[in-house]
Amino acid sequence: GALLLVSGGGPDMTRSALPRPSPPFSRPPGALLADDFSDGLTQWEADRDGVWTIRRGMLRAELPDAEQERSFLYAGSEEWVDYAVDLEVCGMRGVDKGLAVRVQNASGLGVDLRGPGYQDVLLHRREWPMGRAPAINGNGVWHHLRVEALGPRVRVFVNGELKIDRVDSRNARPRGRIAIAAYTGGVGECTVYYDNVVVTPLP
Repeated sequence: GALLLVSGGGPDMTRSALPRPSPPFSRPPGALLADDFSDGLTQWEADRDGVWTIRRGMLRAELPDAEQERSFLYAGSEEWVDYAVDLEVCGMRGVDKGLAVRVQNASGLGVDLRGPGYQDVLLHRREWPMGRAPAINGNGVWHHLRVEALGPRVRVFVNGELKIDRVDSRNARPRGRIAIAAYTGGVGECTVYYDNVVVTPLP
């Protein structure tokens, strides 16, 4: 509640604020998917309307201010098996941002990069936690997230640093597409930008 008092009840400028330009984009040869959103959302499918837009060549997600709101933006093939996802992400409001890999029937392996108040990264399958590690990721700054899914092994990198390395002995998610996520969580707000999404096959 103290934060609300400090803000004075004025307009929330972070809702309309734009992040700095994202890092330069290079399209690697042999990518399964490579999108800097210069062509809109032609390769993507949203699970609800009115959340995902393109703003100055960047993907933007804006959710209503309420707890536990969420939306996912899907791409790729449910037949994808071993691959890596690289993307740039910049949270402006709220703490939760991330993606899911090997998604089938709206269920996959989720990676949640949590900002102010948490500063960590989580790996989970449905509600089952698979890993957690500290990861400094302030709002208003671009961060590079890389997730590798190779057989039963999942590795998560934040800004080039390996944070989580786990083997799912059941290999419960052997294949599937990707989904970019927006959550409000318990904080009850979310404005997040994504850019330069690249999916490459792993040998």
